[in-house]
Amino acid sequence: MSRSGAEHRDQAEIEGRIGYTFRDSSLPLRALTRLAYTLEAGLPADAHMDALATLGDAVINVAVVEAVIAEGAHDKGAITNRKMNLVNMTRLRALAEDLDLADYVRWGKGEAAQRVWTSGRVLAECLEALIGAVYLDGGMGAAAGVLRRLGLTERV
Repeated sequence: MSRSGAEHRDQAEIEGRIGYTFRDSSLPLRALTRLAYTLEAGLPADAHMDALATLGDAVINVAVVEAVIAEGAHDKGAITNRKMNLVNMTRLRALAEDLDLADYVRWGKGEAAQRVWTSGRVLAECLEALIGAVYLDGGMGAAAGVLRRLGLTERV
């Protein structure tokens, strides 16, 4: 599904959609590259999104908890419940779908043929990787800003 060959245009488009311009252009490319694509293309072992998705998951959790506390929550149980309601696969996947994120990802041939982004957690992981890339490029404030603009922490 990737429009490979148009990655620079795609990068500018996704930056516009998330409201963040990367200083390090390798980060969004890595965040939007699946392991299967990396293996098929013979890219270096660190050229895929997996580590960024793990980082992005943690960053999203921190940003949401910070926003919940900033809104006045002080009870651990209430904070945890609110975080769980805001940060789940369904919600992250919906945000990724709103961005048309599948159009920007470099998929492996089998993934593209099976349209893996249409089910399960795949698109949520892609969004997590993108947030991880924003964090590495611009820090917590930049990542929290993107999440706010996407509507995840806009009204907690």
